[in-house]
Amino acid sequence: MTDKIALFPIGWVESREQGPREDYWGGITCEIRLDDRQFSADAVHGLGEFSHVEVLFYFHGVADEVVVNGLRHPRGNADWPQVGIFAQRAKLRPNKIGATICRLLSVDGLTLKVQGLDALDGSPVLDIKPVMTEFLPAPGDVRQPRWSQQLMTKYFAVEKS
Repeated sequence: MTDKIALFPIGWVESREQGPREDYWGGITCEIRLDDRQFSADAVHGLGEFSHVEVLFYFHGVADEVVVNGLRHPRGNADWPQVGIFAQRAKLRPNKIGATICRLLSVDGLTLKVQGLDALDGSPVLDIKPVMTEFLPAPGDVRQPRWSQQLMTKYFAVEKS
């Protein structure tokens, strides 16, 4: 079945990060500016009561010809096993959709200030959801391979100047 769907940005990321960047997203703060043609401040009313949001965004800088549909070494590192694109969180995904849980620092009108969002300046934002503990796995319930733990060692670390 090949049903067509249409996704439209609800806003855009404004960040000093132009890319590329693999690690040290933890200290990055940026703003998400929601589209004021689609939304009023009512759309984010109450969001500031949450500490974290999950942001779904589009990897707009990824060219169609580099998208992966099968196996690859994560980050091209031959020390890690080849795994399918859906067994990793790479930006080279078929629909180029990123999903990140980040800290919500403030809500000012239709501008959200967040920390730890691994999106580049100009990334279209597709959706924002508040993080609720009931949607998260219980501590200790997550299982993942060792290579992925190695990959993530510095991903959300704060870069030392």
